[in-house]
Amino acid sequence: MATERINDIGFRLILIPFFGIAIPLVTRMIDPHSFSHWMLKLAYIYTIGIAAVIWQGNRYLLFSLRSYFDWFNRPVRKIIALLLAVSFFTIPVCVVLLMGWYQVFNGGRVNWEVVRTATLIIMICVIFITHVYETVFLVKDSESEMLRNAQLERLKAQAELQALKGQIDPHFMFNSLNTLTWLIEEAPPKAKVFNEHLADVYRYILQNRERELVILGEEVGFLYDYFSLLRIRYSEAVRLVLEVDETMFERYLILPISLQVLVENAHKHNEFSLQEPLEIRIWMDGTEKSTGTAARPRLVVRNRLAKKEAIRASPGVGLANLDDRCKLAVGSPLEVVETKTDFTIYLPILPID
Repeated sequence: MATERINDIGFRLILIPFFGIAIPLVTRMIDPHSFSHWMLKLAYIYTIGIAAVIWQGNRYLLFSLRSYFDWFNRPVRKIIALLLAVSFFTIPVCVVLLMGWYQVFNGGRVNWEVVRTATLIIMICVIFITHVYETVFLVKDSESEMLRNAQLERLKAQAELQALKGQIDPHFMFNSLNTLTWLIEEAPPKAKVFNEHLADVYRYILQNRERELVILGEEVGFLYDYFSLLRIRYSEAVRLVLEVDETMFERYLILPISLQVLVENAHKHNEFSLQEPLEIRIWMDGTEKSTGTAARPRLVVRNRLAKKEAIRASPGVGLANLDDRCKLAVGSPLEVVETKTDFTIYLPILPID
């Protein structure tokens, strides 16, 4: 609760003595010329005590009522409850304590006009201070609510990201085991080499699946390891052309296992052969193709478009999964541009500060 976090001790230490001295002076309840030095001090100590009792009592009521009434859901009931509570507490207590003051310092002769005036002023001050407290409560509650919502959104995004990462592993294994099955049937020696490379690739996946971002150089190294698996199966029918300056490798962060997904998507959905190889080119770009405006750098992955007429059914998590991961971890989606001849994907990356 916001009440538990309000530190109003300084506020009270200043205003309680202020009201305890100011109100008697304004109402002419205390005439400094009618009291000796020590009696004057005692008279003001008493009135400061009245202010303290009124303040602390209303403060307790205010904090207690917060457990039962909410400004957002029941604002009218909140106002009525506050007015009734402070009135039924403040007025009787003021009258009794002021009468006590007259008994002690004025020989029991009560000036009811002063009592009424002082009680009215105290009620006005109480309502004003209550308004100040409630304003502080509302501000703090709003901040707390915003913080809770931000934390919930962050936790939700993390949960979604974890769920998406969990799809990477089966998706990769599904396609790799299909390839291994084919090699065992068609080229057993290659199957053994493929299996050894697959172990290296899968180790990278296990090490980085829990990370949101990795250094670009690490992901490029993993891409080369993965592409070696494709070369074992397809030989010169697949080609990888990486046109990224090596000085960029340590300057940017990228989603783990993202380039592998794009390369896998290219070879899975396109026809290729030794006569018409599939060439996948990767380079860095710093403009939005749709608008031509400068933007954060992106990696561009492009391949010749030669769609297969029919492909084996897959879990359907490739590009859709990667796009969702980009939105959650990087804050930008993939951009896909398809023409009659080429298929291009713009993958957002982040500079290392």
